[in-house]
Amino acid sequence: MIRLLRWLAVVTLVSLPVLGGASDLQPRAGWVVRLTDKPFDRLVEDVIGAIKANGLVVVTQAGPTKAAAARGIEIPGNRIIGAFNNDFAVRVIGTSVAAMIEAPIRFYVTENDDGSATLSYKTPSMIFSPYMDEGGAELDAIAAELDALFATVAQDAVDASQ
Repeated sequence: MIRLLRWLAVVTLVSLPVLGGASDLQPRAGWVVRLTDKPFDRLVEDVIGAIKANGLVVVTQAGPTKAAAARGIEIPGNRIIGAFNNDFAVRVIGTSVAAMIEAPIRFYVTENDDGSATLSYKTPSMIFSPYMDEGGAELDAIAAELDALFATVAQDAVDASQ
């Protein structure tokens, strides 16, 4: 019976090489969602460029698209880009050691059904909100500064010429 179930699972996976049912990312509370006309790869490049141009560092990048393709599964472009810098890290730790677990803060680039891409991110003030009792006014000020910086990065990435 277990062999039959495994066989059925393999047949199902092989016969469904393209995952469906996903749709364009929609706005939600605490997120900024910026629709663009840019293709996915170009928006990823522009986000990375805007992060660097605005004094942040690309700390992490991850995405399942290429790994899925290597397994024969096609999914839309999907990349998470973590951004932060040491100045913010030191300042956040000075207010709340626990809050530092949220760094780096991530930008999320997703490919839309029509081939365009969307840039989204959770606002730093929302991300750091669980730590405000501990971090107080200083953490709130850092989060507000990061909110403005992330908005600038997003705007620069979206506006970058193709």
